[in-house]
Amino acid sequence: MDIEERLRRTRRWLWIVLIGLFLSGVTAFPLEIEVRWLLRVLDPLAGQLPALVAWIERVHTGLVTAGEDYPFLLYGTDWLAFAHLVLAVAFWGPLRDPVRNVWVVQVGMIACAGIIPLALICGPIRDIPWFWTLVDLSFAVGAFPPLWFAYRHIRAIEASAAEATGAPAVR
Repeated sequence: MDIEERLRRTRRWLWIVLIGLFLSGVTAFPLEIEVRWLLRVLDPLAGQLPALVAWIERVHTGLVTAGEDYPFLLYGTDWLAFAHLVLAVAFWGPLRDPVRNVWVVQVGMIACAGIIPLALICGPIRDIPWFWTLVDLSFAVGAFPPLWFAYRHIRAIEASAAEATGAPAVR
């Protein structure tokens, strides 16, 4: 596979991550509205998925109560949203120059790995139901593969470029 094809594939994988981060960010701002909509969608399934609907109702109640009585608590989700948007911006570097900015991809893979202990430790501490912990873990499962594929292509590009110039590949 030539370098140009590897660059195209790398960028496709990185776009998946960037778009996912962007969507995660912008959807973390209007949580109360989104959870209310989710409840409406799930209402017909309340008999089949009672635990899920009960959990979403609890989350909605918490968001409404926090918004009315303790709006400063929701500021934390604003920062969460902002962090996702900043991380999405960070991926512009590898989109422009993947070899030079491979470190961003590496940090992304490390962050994915970090989701696992965070969800498994903090989920039970915060009384998060197991099925929702699995949803949180899905972010690691969903983001790691595209980052890994991009990383492998970047390293192959680096090796090809080094081979062409006779220079050793940097690891």
